[in-house]
Amino acid sequence: MPAKTQLFAALTAAGAAAVLAACGSASSPRITAVSAAHRARWTPYVRIRRVLDLAQPAAGGTILVAADRRLELLHASGAVEPFARGGVGYASPGGEEPYIALSAGQKVPGAACPFPQNTLYVLRLRKGAGVTAVDARGAARTFASLPGSGLEDGIALDTTARFGHRLLVTAASGSRTTVYALDCRGSVSTITASAPKVEGGIAVAPASFGRFGGDLIAADENSGRIYAISPDGRSALLARSGLARGGDVGVESAGFVPSRFAASSSALVADRRTPGNPHPGDDAVLRLDGSSLLAAGVRQGDLLVATEGGAETDAIRCGGSSCQVRHVADGPTGAHLEGHIVFAQAGRTAPQTLNHRQGNGRENDVTR
Repeated sequence: MPAKTQLFAALTAAGAAAVLAACGSASSPRITAVSAAHRARWTPYVRIRRVLDLAQPAAGGTILVAADRRLELLHASGAVEPFARGGVGYASPGGEEPYIALSAGQKVPGAACPFPQNTLYVLRLRKGAGVTAVDARGAARTFASLPGSGLEDGIALDTTARFGHRLLVTAASGSRTTVYALDCRGSVSTITASAPKVEGGIAVAPASFGRFGGDLIAADENSGRIYAISPDGRSALLARSGLARGGDVGVESAGFVPSRFAASSSALVADRRTPGNPHPGDDAVLRLDGSSLLAAGVRQGDLLVATEGGAETDAIRCGGSSCQVRHVADGPTGAHLEGHIVFAQAGRTAPQTLNHRQGNGRENDVTR
C-alpha cells in the first residue's frame, strides 16, 4: 500500500489533525484525517448481482468484473454485459473468492513469451487449486496448478519488473502466507512460504513508492497491518491502517492511484451482498469521484486501502524511508467490500476492446 511530509500534510480547507502514522514501526500509529464532513464517500455506481472483484481497466476503458461465478464487462457508460459465455467460456468451479487480474501484455524475462494482452487470470479454488486464464475472446483454459494446501486468496500482476513481470498469487495457511510467482508459461516458483497472513486485493507498488517500490503490498484484516513483501521473500511492516479490524471487517481492498489520475477519474470497488453479515453489502460497484479524492489530498502513486466492513478508506504515501497515512474516505456503513480497488481514467471511452461470446445457456459453459 513520492513525497515528503509537507506535501502529504496539505489538507483541504476543512483542516485535520496533523498526526502521521508510523510505518515500519511496532508503535501504535495515529492517523492524519480529513474532517468527516470533507472526506470522500463511496456511493453506488452500478448494480451487479454477487459482484466480487474488478480488474484494472483494459486499454479502451472496459473493466472486467467477477460476479456470481461468471464474468461481466463494465463499460465506461455504466452498461454491463456478459463475457466469456458459451462452450469454451468461463464459470467458477466454486469457492468464495476467486479474485482476478488482467494482463497488460508484459514480457517475462527468461521465459521467451509475454502474458497476452487483455487476458484475465482467475484464482481457481476448487477442482485443483490454481489459476484459470480467460483470453480477450472469452475462451477459458487451465493456466497453472499450485502446490501446497493453503487457501488462495490474492492475485496480482507485477508491472514493475522487480518480480520479473510475473503473476503473483498468495495462499494462506494458518498464520502464514505463501507467495507464488507464475511466468507466462504457467511455471510456478515460490517467493516465500513464511510471509505474514494476508488476503484480499493485493497489489504491486509502483517504483515511486519509496523503499517499498516494486514490492507486493497486502493487508491483514485481523490486525489492520499493511505489509510489503519483496522479491527476495522478506516481509516488512509498511503501516498500521488504524481502521476497523477483524474478520469480515478489517482492511480487504487495495489499489494504487495511477499516474494519469485526475478530477474526472474515479476509484471503483466491489460491494458484495452477504446476507446475515453485520455488513450485508449491496451487490453494487461503489465509486469515489476523483475530484473528492484530490480534495482530500490523494495524489498519483498513493495506495488506497479500504475495510471490508463499511468501506473506511486510508491513503498511504511512501517516499524515501518513511510513509504517511491519511483517512480520506468512508462508505455506506453496511458495505461489504471484496477484491481490488481499480481506477477508471479520465477521458476514456468504451470501445469493444474485449470481444464477447454469448452462449445459449449456462449449461453449455465450461467450468474452469
